[in-house]
Amino acid sequence: MIKYIIRRLLYLIPVLLGVCFIIFILFNLVAGDPTAVLLGKNATAAQMIELREQLGLNKTLTEQYFDVVKSAFTFNFGHSWSTKQEISQMILRGAYPSLCLTLPAFIVATIFSLIIALVVAFYRGKGIDLFIRILCIAGVSISALAYILFFQYFFAFKFGWFEISGFEYGFPNFIPFVALPGIIFIILSLGPDVRFFRTVILDEIYQDYVRTARAKGLSDLSILLKHVLRNALIPIITYVIIQVPYLILGALLLENFFSIPGLGGITLNALNSSDFPVIKAMAILSSVLYILLSLFTDILYTFADPRVKLK
Repeated sequence: MIKYIIRRLLYLIPVLLGVCFIIFILFNLVAGDPTAVLLGKNATAAQMIELREQLGLNKTLTEQYFDVVKSAFTFNFGHSWSTKQEISQMILRGAYPSLCLTLPAFIVATIFSLIIALVVAFYRGKGIDLFIRILCIAGVSISALAYILFFQYFFAFKFGWFEISGFEYGFPNFIPFVALPGIIFIILSLGPDVRFFRTVILDEIYQDYVRTARAKGLSDLSILLKHVLRNALIPIITYVIIQVPYLILGALLLENFFSIPGLGGITLNALNSSDFPVIKAMAILSSVLYILLSLFTDILYTFADPRVKLK
């Protein structure tokens, strides 16, 4: 396994170079001249030339590409065009509020979804299965914005049960501020998660080994928990781990509406102000996390299913 991990980490280098190239093409060639956006339509040629020198845009394309590569391997993303702050420090400050919101909500949503999926799979075809499936479809059919506005107006503004906006650093000071957006996050996650987990579990329930286990006298509950769930873990692990980079980057809408100073808000502000260095930093960060978590997912496969061998 150690050799496999080392080899996969070495594979990270060409993959990351390719990702940097795509990001470089999108932001440096496709997006056009950012000085025109930053200075506005009334900017003079002299102002644009001066700004290009300040931002390092007067370098050759090769030099600019290697700047992107360097930032991907060193995590030194330079300074923001709009706030003039160091981007690495902005990311570190924004990661804490984002994780305080998304990580607990994600864990709770995953556990609840898996439990509900096991229940509906156990009672498949019965009333509770149909009822929960209808709820899931109805849940995913409603816009996230509708949930946010409804819960914020009634439970925070009208009833005063939760903080309506803001954030305080330190435990447990942040809990009142992330409680309501965390609940909304869980509700938004339950629908798609339950449907996916139910489908995966049902695929296993109809396998031949389940009929063999029943023939040997094992109860349906024992088969579901000891055999079906374990064999369904590989797609479940893939589904869960693949969402982690998005947790670190924050829940953009929730952070925006509840004024939580996380990475989602930083990304949104960067998009609104055409702050390309911050947007590039977020794109690179998510790509690196995705690659590393793909490796972590492969390692988890060996624990979930001993038949999987890493070569």
